[in-house]
Amino acid sequence: MSAPAGPLAGIRILEVGVMLAGPYATMLLADLGAEVIKIEPPGGEISRQVSDSYFASLNRNKQSVCLDLRSAEGRQRLGELVAESHALLVNMKPSAIKRLGLTYESLREFNEGIVCVAMTGFGLDGGDDPAFDYVIQAATGVAAMTGDPEGPPTLPGYSSADNSTGLTAALGLLAQIISGRGGQVDVSLRDVMLSQLNYRAAAYLNDGVQPQRYPFGAHSYYVPAQLFSTADGYLALFITHDGFWAAFAAEAGIEGFPTMAERAARRDEVLSVVSAALSADTAAGWEDRLRRLGIPAAAVRSLPEALAATPEVVVTAGDFKLVGSPIHIAGYQPSYRAAPRLDEHGAASAAPVAHSS
Repeated sequence: MSAPAGPLAGIRILEVGVMLAGPYATMLLADLGAEVIKIEPPGGEISRQVSDSYFASLNRNKQSVCLDLRSAEGRQRLGELVAESHALLVNMKPSAIKRLGLTYESLREFNEGIVCVAMTGFGLDGGDDPAFDYVIQAATGVAAMTGDPEGPPTLPGYSSADNSTGLTAALGLLAQIISGRGGQVDVSLRDVMLSQLNYRAAAYLNDGVQPQRYPFGAHSYYVPAQLFSTADGYLALFITHDGFWAAFAAEAGIEGFPTMAERAARRDEVLSVVSAALSADTAAGWEDRLRRLGIPAAAVRSLPEALAATPEVVVTAGDFKLVGSPIHIAGYQPSYRAAPRLDEHGAASAAPVAHSS
């Protein structure tokens, strides 16, 4: 008996992707069974130059077709592919997207039902200002509200803007396909990051609360909810309601501060007594004790330690070990094929190909 088809089997998506955001979006869709054709320029998509493992981490389960979209022949072949596809996703600066004819207005002549997703820094009509991940984090207030208040602004240790925009673009692409209408979908890194600042933005817009940084990454509302130093290592403790506090306080031998409002109003006092209590055991010890009580807590681990603790998330695609799809659907197990060689499927794409099923 053959394995069940993925939920997106029969959907063909063209990707003109660069580096991270676009390729990540389409890889998630490919993991769910979509047929993804990665259209690469002569010489290959630039992330092939970063490292083999980098490219593999973003391009498994895809096909590769090399086209020079600046040539008449390349544009003609693109039109043929568009005619037999459901969507095209591109992440480039707006002028390049328009110049290469990768918008719905340019491609609708080949397929009225094509969904065109443009991923840019500031919107398809927002200009060509450089918009790399870290630049967007700086421009949207993320960096300013991250880090120790006595230190410089801080960036996360991974590409949060690119990854978040990839997820959002995949959602927009699927929504428009489900609508049954072709059209343009416009997703920008700036808008995605501002959207993800939801409650921080709402607090400022409605209550006039200026964003501020707290030591140890403390939450702006909940207390205690931050990193704490212990007898050995750091512990992330996240007390979001009074029930958690009651259980934690009993375990830690702390009295008082029974309500969320009181803990927030007396933040410094609460943090002082919690820090003193947590210094009596190690981060690993507290994690074990508190998790048994259902209290959200975890020792700070390195990425290698986290991967060793969760071997089930690691999959093999060709010669590479990678983190598998985060989307788990009952009855469906993704297969993980190696990232394609440059133009590996170019000859096969020269003639129309039936949609996979």
